[in-house]
This record gives sequence, structure tokens and C-alpha cells, in this order.
Amino acid sequence: MFVGAKIAQFALLPKGAPERKPRVLRMVEQMDAEGFGDCSNHGECEAVCPKEISISNIALMRREYFKPVLS
Repeated sequence: MFVGAKIAQFALLPKGAPERKPRVLRMVEQMDAEGFGDCSNHGECEAVCPKEISISNIALMRREYFKPVLS
């Protein structure tokens, strides 16, 4: 969820637009390399998150990730 929150934060910054696609790809690849796994849209991780990060960040992370993957 933390990676999703950081991607959501960076996606809203206008200065970060040029690096937007490669950044999200690198962040998700690093998350996978470190074994964090993928959060689902079911909400289990939101219910137990100690930082109370919203599941909307996961949804935004997925949208941001699939834009460069599909293009």
C-alpha cells in the first residue's frame, strides 16, 4: 500500500510528469523484486494497514502502471 501511496503522490505532481511512466515501472518492479507482492482491490490490506492508507491509492497505482505497460 505504501508504494501505491507514493505513486499516487508523485502522479499528482506536475513537475514529475516527464518521469511519470518510467518511475511507476521502476517502483512496481522494485516492489516485486523485494517480494512485497501485489495488493488486490478487495480491501483486506486497507483494513489492516497501520498507516490507514486508502485502497484508492492501489487503484491509482494500477492505472498508472498499466498506462506505460499497454502503450
